[in-house]
Amino acid sequence: MSHPVVHAEIRSSDPDATRAFFGELFGWTYPTEGAFPGYTFVDTGVPDALYTAISPLQGESDLVTFFVGVDDMAASIASTTRLGGRVVQEPVEVPGVRFALIEDPQGHVVGLAQQL
Repeated sequence: MSHPVVHAEIRSSDPDATRAFFGELFGWTYPTEGAFPGYTFVDTGVPDALYTAISPLQGESDLVTFFVGVDDMAASIASTTRLGGRVVQEPVEVPGVRFALIEDPQGHVVGLAQQL
């Protein structure tokens, strides 16, 4: 399988302020709530654009990241640690997708997303 970038996300300590800022700056709207309170998808006004969301924190600090599609979450996490990286957020399942955050040895955080 190829591993496309499938999703981008802004995790914010104040997601309402983040939505207001980017809404005003770029004209983004937020028509769809996600799987938990405060999580919204972004409508950038561009058909078929990369899925993007703004959410409350899901860890200790604000984060901007993207998610790469994988076929096997467990194998991808095993490879991450074998290559010297670490798991930042253990796999979580929401309807239709399992996701996790990993960090490379230099500290860059990237999401993994597996369609269920």
